[in-house]
Amino acid sequence: MTADSEPTSLTREKTTFPVNSRVVVGLALPMTLAYVSTPLLGIVDTAVIGQLSNAALIGGIAVGAIIFDIIFSGFNFLRLGTTGMTAQAVGRNDSKEQQAVYYRAAMLAGLLGLLTIALSKPFLELGLTFMKPSAEVAEAVRTYYSLRVLATPFSLINYAVLGWFLGLGKSGTGLLIQTVLNGLNMIFNVTLVLYYDFGVAGIAWGTFLAEALIAVAGCLMVQRQISKRFNVEERPSRKRIFDHASLKKMFSLNRDIMIRSLVLLFSFAFFTAQGARQGDLLLAANAVLFHFFMTGGYFLDGLAVAAEQLGGRAMGANYRKGFEQSVRLTTLWGIVLAVGLSLIFLFWGGHLVDLMTTEPTVRELARTYLPFAALTPVLGVLAFIMDGVFIGATWSRDVRNMMLLSLALFLASWWVLMPLYGNTGLWIALWIFLAARGFSLWFICKKRINESFV
Repeated sequence: MTADSEPTSLTREKTTFPVNSRVVVGLALPMTLAYVSTPLLGIVDTAVIGQLSNAALIGGIAVGAIIFDIIFSGFNFLRLGTTGMTAQAVGRNDSKEQQAVYYRAAMLAGLLGLLTIALSKPFLELGLTFMKPSAEVAEAVRTYYSLRVLATPFSLINYAVLGWFLGLGKSGTGLLIQTVLNGLNMIFNVTLVLYYDFGVAGIAWGTFLAEALIAVAGCLMVQRQISKRFNVEERPSRKRIFDHASLKKMFSLNRDIMIRSLVLLFSFAFFTAQGARQGDLLLAANAVLFHFFMTGGYFLDGLAVAAEQLGGRAMGANYRKGFEQSVRLTTLWGIVLAVGLSLIFLFWGGHLVDLMTTEPTVRELARTYLPFAALTPVLGVLAFIMDGVFIGATWSRDVRNMMLLSLALFLASWWVLMPLYGNTGLWIALWIFLAARGFSLWFICKKRINESFV
């Protein structure tokens, strides 16, 4: 085997490392804090632009953010795939591949970012056609979008940088990157809108400046880590970085994760659209309650990162016991966290509803359906943990296929239940979707373990 060759599953030597609750919590907690800080940015953006007393500007930011959410959800594989492949290289003690994964991901991020800019006009017009905002809101969206899209290469490079550090198990660095990024974004937005009167353009330029600065800083941090971690003779050759088999594996993994992410986004958009069909009041109530589900997801995502890093590392190390232990512990801690979140939502959710809306009918409707939203962390916990396990192990085909199966069950459940039970049926269909994602992967996990470890 040459120095730059890739070890196969039949030649991997087993190495061990500690997998316990302290390690799991140590990996999960920083990223949980980082992810929970993300919604704050949207709140600050809305509050800042709201000071201008122009509803069209608020709508423009909201619609523009949705379009970018769709775009970036499709590119989320740059974070997820990079983490899994880096963690496996760490498990194999393959120093050259650890670096090569980053270089491949960063180059792909830059290319996709430039392609997004080149196709920005069709993306924008498609989004406006779908959202159908008023003329004034559409004008605000165009201003915001045309400037913010310039930050896309930096945003995607940040995905690659974050994924690489998480793959190394440095979730504290991940917390630092995400916190500083969101913090700078808020500072720039407040300054450019409230002090320099840039309006919607100020929000876009604030995002551009924050993403660009963090991309440069992140790349410098990666190079510093490489210099600190690896000797000069351990650097990968250009041939290694552009290795055909490795590139093929990366594109295959990223394709499956992209499909998974887009299906997930479609499912949430479909849920929202079905709420809209029931009238503005139920739409508003469901939108308020969906924040409960999303908040639970931000908390559980930290444990998904731990499952991804530990599972990927154990896979690379051919360490079956460590892999199984990482699955058990992340699932156990996920269940504990999910039950805690559901109890908080059940007992204090009414107060949270009151903070999010002052409209009496919306408050009443939200309280009626609150138990359905409150139980989403419990029903969805396996989906989050298993996503992390399977992506870390690079079993991406299963993630894609089970997501498509879950979507089919969701649509079938909606078709049967919503005509019978209205909004209750819609929420039960969402429950079925979440549970199907988690349990379908859980049922085939043992089989994949037996196939992958020798």
